[in-house]
Amino acid sequence: MRMERRPGVPRLLREINDRAALELLLASGPLTRGQIGELTGLSKVTASQTLARLEGRGLVEVAGEQAGGRGPNAALYGIISSSAYVAGLDVGPEFVTTAIADIHGEIVAEVRVAPSGHDDPVALVHNAVVKACRSAKVALSKLRSVVIGTPGVVDPRTGDVRFSFDLPGWHEGIHEALARDLRRDVRIENDVNLVAIAERTLGAAREVDDFVLLWVGRGIGLGVVLGGRLHRGRSGSAGEIGYLPVPGVPLAEDVRAVPGRLPSLAGGLQSLVSAEAVAELAATYGFEGESAAECVAAAVAAGERGEPLIDDIAGRLALGVASVCVVLDPGLVVLAGEVSRAGGDELTSRIEEAVARSCPVRPQVVASEVGGNPVLRGAVIAALEQAREEIFTS
Repeated sequence: MRMERRPGVPRLLREINDRAALELLLASGPLTRGQIGELTGLSKVTASQTLARLEGRGLVEVAGEQAGGRGPNAALYGIISSSAYVAGLDVGPEFVTTAIADIHGEIVAEVRVAPSGHDDPVALVHNAVVKACRSAKVALSKLRSVVIGTPGVVDPRTGDVRFSFDLPGWHEGIHEALARDLRRDVRIENDVNLVAIAERTLGAAREVDDFVLLWVGRGIGLGVVLGGRLHRGRSGSAGEIGYLPVPGVPLAEDVRAVPGRLPSLAGGLQSLVSAEAVAELAATYGFEGESAAECVAAAVAAGERGEPLIDDIAGRLALGVASVCVVLDPGLVVLAGEVSRAGGDELTSRIEEAVARSCPVRPQVVASEVGGNPVLRGAVIAALEQAREEIFTS
């Protein structure tokens, strides 16, 4: 019987072998040829051929030697750090922060710039990326991926910002314009979603497949991870918990974006636990500061005198957490943002108790463990995942 020739199979096997070696080297390298073969299941010949291809692509190089017993030392192979770079951006109303990272995830430059009156998002992002690349001494052409974190609703179908109260200049068509300007793939992602990505990679939700992240700062937002994947919803509005109807406050009204008018943010959970609401509440308890976070930190430091304020804030946040948990039952709730960070364990423990009293599930409530700028870290992680996938499949 004549066998049908399948010329695509050898190429597919090469791609699988290359990917396996690259993933291993990124996770555990540098490694010897023998170690790569042993850990991937490749024969010595196949491992040698794989490394030769990766060297030819400018992805792998000899990074040293491993001393052994008899015979010559074995060469150690590692991923070339400069083989690819990514950019992550945190775009806010006051500053744009850009980080450039190599393929290992090492940050080689971080630059913060003020918008300086630029209303055009394309010009703003272009200037921020170019300045960061210059600081890193990395050519723009070396960027494999760019991920931008912004407040607001990002449409998962088009990649555009559908609405952002803080960034009214971001609108339909910006995603395509940015990709065209930077001449590479660009991803815009909700900032709280990126914090959830950072938390699952580096923080309190490591290796947790089902959790929610509640961001409490100037505004309030929710990142939802189910089955290890971000849940954005059909229109990208999953997690807009500020609009959640809660007892004791008016419903949010006039929430639709209308040309010439910004939608109202009054009403709903937002009116109870935004930074402005927390600062006003703190003043009634005798705690004041430059920010809501300072007020909360002062209450925590005050011990018994500050407990009533922390209890009140926890009770308000528990309304939102309980509403989410009876629907999703995530098991883990991570609190992030400046107000959450200031409250720490004093706040999280009270929220956990309040939720357990009001609904049939008792999630674990913990504080975020991601330091620095979590939006930026999430953007870099997302950009790295995208760039590595492109390298693996190219």
